[in-house]
Amino acid sequence: MHRPTSTLRTALLALTAATLSACTTLAPDYQRPEAPVPTTWHGAPPAASGVAGEQPWHEVFMDPRLRQVIAQALGHNRDLRIAALNIERARARYRIQRAELLPTVDGTASSTARRVPGDLSGSGEAVVSRQHALSVGITAWELDLFGRVRSLREQALQTYLATEEAARAAQVSLVAEVASAWLTLAADRSLLALAQDTLVAQQQTLDITRRSVELGAASRLAVSQLETTVARARADVARQRAQVAKDHNALDLLAGAPVGDELLPASLDDTGTMALAAVPEGVSSELLVRRPDVMQAERDLQAANANIGAARAAFFPTISLTASAGTASASLDGLFEAGQRTWSVIPSVSVPIFNAGALAASLDVAELQRDINVAAYERAIQSAFREVADALADRSTIAERVAAGEALVAAAREGFTLSEARTRNGVDSYLSLLDAQRTLYSAEQELIATRLAETSSRVTLYKVLGGGWQ
Repeated sequence: MHRPTSTLRTALLALTAATLSACTTLAPDYQRPEAPVPTTWHGAPPAASGVAGEQPWHEVFMDPRLRQVIAQALGHNRDLRIAALNIERARARYRIQRAELLPTVDGTASSTARRVPGDLSGSGEAVVSRQHALSVGITAWELDLFGRVRSLREQALQTYLATEEAARAAQVSLVAEVASAWLTLAADRSLLALAQDTLVAQQQTLDITRRSVELGAASRLAVSQLETTVARARADVARQRAQVAKDHNALDLLAGAPVGDELLPASLDDTGTMALAAVPEGVSSELLVRRPDVMQAERDLQAANANIGAARAAFFPTISLTASAGTASASLDGLFEAGQRTWSVIPSVSVPIFNAGALAASLDVAELQRDINVAAYERAIQSAFREVADALADRSTIAERVAAGEALVAAAREGFTLSEARTRNGVDSYLSLLDAQRTLYSAEQELIATRLAETSSRVTLYKVLGGGWQ
């Protein structure tokens, strides 16, 4: 015959092997839903050397100052730090769930002393008894024969991976937001310089007109009109100064720390270039499945799918094992003597019989959550498709808009030059010159806005294609 400890060891090894061999779960086979969008985009710019979504950010944004600001934001932005901590929390939760697959082994040492009075001892004399014990045991280890614990582990794993994708999405968004804020600051500084130059020009015109009034060569009405224009230009300068300060504050917030003036652009002409690869014409929309937010939605869907397996396994018996082995003795020096070994094995089976439909309702909840996640995944793809389509639509016309703006500024500047000459020669009044100044000012403002839209559209395209994070 085998000794009791050998029998216990053999039983435990057999149960462990049976549990580890049960690799299947009751979760449905996962299949990625079909993308509810067309396979290609229309209006993509023709030909390029690569796809923007494959480029890391430091190969897209070439200005060294912008690179430093982005790097600072990646290291200090608080939203990104929260996302990183969420990853660590999800990873810890996954480790906790994964540990449920293996038994928890505890060691216990105890010592008990008991005195029984003489009238209760049976011998008429008080009796003092002592017991000392050492044991190692397993408490309520669930043998995962139907994959419930494995399904919960898979759910925790997919939730952890979804959190990682959420952090990737936050990184891509942060890079794009920093670039956009940096470019917006450059554009507003250009607008401030334009407003200051316009104020100086209009003030000079006002001074000349006042002297002309003193000489009787101009009317008081022209002075009044110019004073109004100068006051408006002064207000524009003040407003642009405030906007530049706000842009700087926004950039500091995104960067997580104050950004040095040496890293800021002086104007939109001082922003360098962006080597953003264009999207080849007819590129497949399957590129969208690599976007972090779409991948996050798919991970959430996979987690919900795994949860169905756990809900299904709840209908089956739950088999648990409690076991211990050790030694016990009435004296400490006898704990390790022959014949003092103790062991116990307590297998238990819990079979659901009546729960008023709670298990069926839990399965319904799991399946409905899976359906909700399917819809969320499809919505994420549809939103991504529209964002890319809108960005490509902007990119397809932005060059024409910039060219038109430049032509408008050139025409307005020529008109202002001619009007200024005619006014000085007494052919036209100062009111005509004032109108020409307003037209030129407005055209230059519009060109700056269009150029900002052109650079921002590249940032937007980088973002909506999922960035270049690996």
